[in-house]
Amino acid sequence: MYKYWGTFLLLSIFISCKDIQTKKAISEVTDMEVSDELLAEKQFGFDLNDFLVIRDTVKRGDSFGELMIQNNVDYPKIAKVSEEFRDTFDVRKIRVGKPYFILKSKDTTQAAQVFIYENDLINFTVIDFRDSVLAYKDRKHVKYVQKEAAGIIETSLSEAILDQGIDYNITNDLSEIYAWTVDFFRLQKGDKFKVIYREKYINDTVYAGAEPIQAAYFEHNGTPLYAFAYESDSLKNIIDYFDDEANNLRRTFLRAPVKFSRISSRYNLKRKIRYYGYKVRPHKGTDYAAPVGTPIMATADGTVTESTRKGGNGKYVKIRHNGTYSTQYLHMKSQKVKRGEFVRQGDVIGWVGMTGNTGGPHVCYRFWRNGRQVDPLKEKLPLAEPLPEELRPEYFEYISPQKVQLDCIEFPVKPDEELLTLN
Repeated sequence: MYKYWGTFLLLSIFISCKDIQTKKAISEVTDMEVSDELLAEKQFGFDLNDFLVIRDTVKRGDSFGELMIQNNVDYPKIAKVSEEFRDTFDVRKIRVGKPYFILKSKDTTQAAQVFIYENDLINFTVIDFRDSVLAYKDRKHVKYVQKEAAGIIETSLSEAILDQGIDYNITNDLSEIYAWTVDFFRLQKGDKFKVIYREKYINDTVYAGAEPIQAAYFEHNGTPLYAFAYESDSLKNIIDYFDDEANNLRRTFLRAPVKFSRISSRYNLKRKIRYYGYKVRPHKGTDYAAPVGTPIMATADGTVTESTRKGGNGKYVKIRHNGTYSTQYLHMKSQKVKRGEFVRQGDVIGWVGMTGNTGGPHVCYRFWRNGRQVDPLKEKLPLAEPLPEELRPEYFEYISPQKVQLDCIEFPVKPDEELLTLN
């Protein structure tokens, strides 16, 4: 019924690809015009012309106190920042390489009036020494620009995305959205994708990264798969990805414990292992190769039952998820969690290393069902919470224009294919 309802809605609204392209062009022109008008002399809420400005980065050995003393700030004011504003700005945690501004008075004292610490490209902290000391966090004005992209896979998803100059994070996003519907380690040549996402710009020109994907289309082995971001629980601010029939694309377990690495060795009970002289030894885990220090994530909610080091396993963590499932993560460089801790899906529990019997940096991921080790990639794991029936009419109305927009995005044409078309 919902499928027909969605079709009727599409027919009644009817947005043509030409209409979408026209609206997009108008939007881009408007952005350019507004951008020119908003070119402001102020930064961080201050007119820099009113001050002597020092711009630098934190260097090894620098401390907040020494920087302020060098710029004629009274010690009591420095102490007040350290003691009273620790929740806003912990002076002990300034990081090497982070940029900062010191706005100094133009009189003979040239004392620092304002210290601005850039936490990242968007967020910053202000320490205002004028009058009484004040510390607060703020963020730069960010312009969001909607982007579309499409690609055809020749070798790998990451290559198809990077060839177009798209933010690499889109690769990770796609692999996570479709983790249980597409095996990204076995993509086929000719698989296709389309994405709609937003890019962030500071002062209209400085690129500040990509937002999570809003809508996507993936064609794997000729099968079309849609995905739409939707807030299924407004009270908990939970956003999941659902397909065009309101099915949740997530499972109760993540596909892999590390982001977009490669499988270097699969679950194989007859594997011959070089470390043991190529003797047949059952390999009851799935190895994900990744550089040392790569974060390892809990693949599902659960309680840590072991966080220790033992023999060939090296440093490892084991998690009990419920009465049926447990997982284990071997060869860690170090663990982040202790026995008895409760972890959520996606929490970092340690980092990739080479402890124990291993020929290279990787995490060996082991999966138990009812006390027996099984291959997680062949397990039919339970779906995450489905979209409640009462939310489905609103959901279909929400995704209908996005689906039309996705359908209107054209795949890139190779030069030889373009010549064939012209002939």
